[in-house]
Amino acid sequence: MHDETFDRAQRLIQRLRTRTAQVTRRDVIRAAFAFSAATIAMSLAPRSVRAADGWVLPRFTGYPFTLGVASGYPRADGISLWTRLAPEPLQPDGGMVPDMIHIEWQVASDEQFTHIVRKGGVRAVPELAHSAHVDVRGLEPGRWYWYRFICGDEVSPVGRTRTAEAPGSKLDKLRFAVASCQHYEQAYFAAHRHLANEGLDLMFFVGDYIYESNWGDNLVRRHVGGEANTLDRYRVRHAQYKSDPDLQASHAAMPWAFTWDDHEVENDYAADQSENLDPSFLLRRAGAYQAFFEHMPMPLTMRPKANEMRIYDTLDYGEFARFYLVDNRQYRDPQACSDPYKGGGSNEVTEKECPVVMEPSRSMIGLPQEQWLDGAMANSRAQWNVIAQETIFSRFGTLRDGEMTRWTDGWDGYPATRERVLASIATHQLRNPLILGGDIHAAVVADVHSNPDKPESPVLAAEFCGTSLASQGWSETQFNPRLPQNPHVKYGNTTKRGYLAFEISKHGCDARLRALDNEKRHDSGITTIASFRVEDGKPGVEKV
Repeated sequence: MHDETFDRAQRLIQRLRTRTAQVTRRDVIRAAFAFSAATIAMSLAPRSVRAADGWVLPRFTGYPFTLGVASGYPRADGISLWTRLAPEPLQPDGGMVPDMIHIEWQVASDEQFTHIVRKGGVRAVPELAHSAHVDVRGLEPGRWYWYRFICGDEVSPVGRTRTAEAPGSKLDKLRFAVASCQHYEQAYFAAHRHLANEGLDLMFFVGDYIYESNWGDNLVRRHVGGEANTLDRYRVRHAQYKSDPDLQASHAAMPWAFTWDDHEVENDYAADQSENLDPSFLLRRAGAYQAFFEHMPMPLTMRPKANEMRIYDTLDYGEFARFYLVDNRQYRDPQACSDPYKGGGSNEVTEKECPVVMEPSRSMIGLPQEQWLDGAMANSRAQWNVIAQETIFSRFGTLRDGEMTRWTDGWDGYPATRERVLASIATHQLRNPLILGGDIHAAVVADVHSNPDKPESPVLAAEFCGTSLASQGWSETQFNPRLPQNPHVKYGNTTKRGYLAFEISKHGCDARLRALDNEKRHDSGITTIASFRVEDGKPGVEKV
């Protein structure tokens, strides 16, 4: 049955590749569905890999844990662990034999592993690039653990992770960071070395973890191969990024949680529509989503199913903090008034030029996710409510012919969705809402008003849109004139690469913009160039 499913998927895919027949949208959807179903079926199917004396173990061509280890999505009783066997990481198969491989995992209460508290085995299958995902349960809340993997005689690096607080527990403070946009070619990942040493409890990466394309000025290194647009190429691209020692150190230092933006798949894609209206785009997206799952410490519940990969979620730290992970890409309506030269993608328009941008039926996150987010806000008892999503939330247009523009790929392009999210915050009287973002390769810190078009309306939340970790920023001549035109913005900077570090306590939230001295150097130092404060119970943010 599994072979029949895979053969059917292969036939559909071959039709799309050859394009000898007319390709319909139905063909693409069927191919993407069959591709995903076949992959999952094969990954779960029993394979004859046991010898008489146990599991078949490969003779590795090199050290198999070249991509390091990672943990993510902390719960009060557990954590998700990840690694991938890849002795030759820049090969599509990682240099692995096409067999199911048994990997042991261990979680200890000390770095020396003298007290192992949980252990087990997991199978790594070629259909998932020999990645291993383990959802560990039965751990104590609010404490640090160490973990590692063992395959044959090979032992992985050791990672450190922390569980979340349990309901009813007391927490004095929580430290976390937000980062985004790390183009491998445009800068070194020195920021990750500093993140690993920040003493953080949790890390949020909010999009553009990889870049599918090659571009930029004064490049410091190069991607392997051309544009990533197939499963094999996405696997190699992820492996190249994961091979960076500073990124590995950052992953090993603390648990992470993720949302994605566009470059994990393709620039400016919107749900099932590509920037260039490619009829086979859903097949490309299926490969990109699978490769993303294969390389991230995500829970097994987030594994791609059919033609969807649900990544929106909440993380709770007792009644102290609730984090909302929002997916702005997978379910959105196409951008209004797209680039006329490409057919799809973003544009910058005024309401007069593009009245459809104001249509209330248009959604940036899809109605089911909107309903989920409203429900999660409604039942929150947390003192701090932190929304982690991909891009700038506040208005950030510029004057053109007496009217403010709207960038159609961001929240300005989906004002009705933003209005509904703000209505949920107000209706449910959400305590201390903070909105995190990235995407625009610039730092923007702002007050979020109940009506973003009316700066005199009440302030509901504070926004922290982080600069890019490695990707090139705007020119100052494009960016700086927008600051006085958007009076709700308290701070803006497009010249520096880095991240935002936070500490929340029962009294308030302190945020620091951490900026590299020179992102083109491996050994770059880092400096806090701006600090901000949000007081408990007082919406809005102040620069300090």
